[in-house]
Amino acid sequence: MTFRNGLSSLLRPEDSVLVLIDHQPFQLANVNSHDPHLVVNHATALAKAAKAYGVPTILTSVIAERGGLIFPQITDVFPGQEVIDRTFINTWEDRKVVDAVKATGRKQLIIAGLYTEVCVAMPVIQALGEGWDVTVITDACGAFSVEAHQVAIQRMIAAGANMMTWLALVSEWQRDHARTAHVAEFVDLLKHHAAGLGIAFLWEQQLLNTPVPGKAG
Repeated sequence: MTFRNGLSSLLRPEDSVLVLIDHQPFQLANVNSHDPHLVVNHATALAKAAKAYGVPTILTSVIAERGGLIFPQITDVFPGQEVIDRTFINTWEDRKVVDAVKATGRKQLIIAGLYTEVCVAMPVIQALGEGWDVTVITDACGAFSVEAHQVAIQRMIAAGANMMTWLALVSEWQRDHARTAHVAEFVDLLKHHAAGLGIAFLWEQQLLNTPVPGKAG
């Protein structure tokens, strides 16, 4: 196994491309590995982070006519963007999705979706076999059971995938607090999607009587 370590292995926004897979009502209704509210929250935070850091994002659904449209919390982040609707269960067998990813020229492929054990695991394992550097955002995924989610993660790690949570990813993209270009968006993400951490940050600003970074917009 080739270990993924060293500074160059950390994720960079300029090299990243995000694929959000099947965050749809039918799938969410059958998620039992996570609180559905958290899945929506984390997937939305991930989408907002990608937009804030200029990371190209591909949205894809499976048979939306029957399974429902992508959560509006996600599509609202990318108004007017096409959602690629598939019949393939394995996203990486859909040429339109793969071509959209390749067109970005990015090499660090980031994936989240529903279900972890099916619509995430299959494209991750195929893309790894084709030489992509793949990271799965585990808390923006969900599975039919806790066991299914855990086994899928084990399977993808064995295939060479990197595992992260959405907040770890955003922190890696930010990397340095001296980089002020996206501080407002970073704080906005914490405030709206990181619960106690974001509120604690605002409280700290209040107690220290220091200005809170302006609202992202």
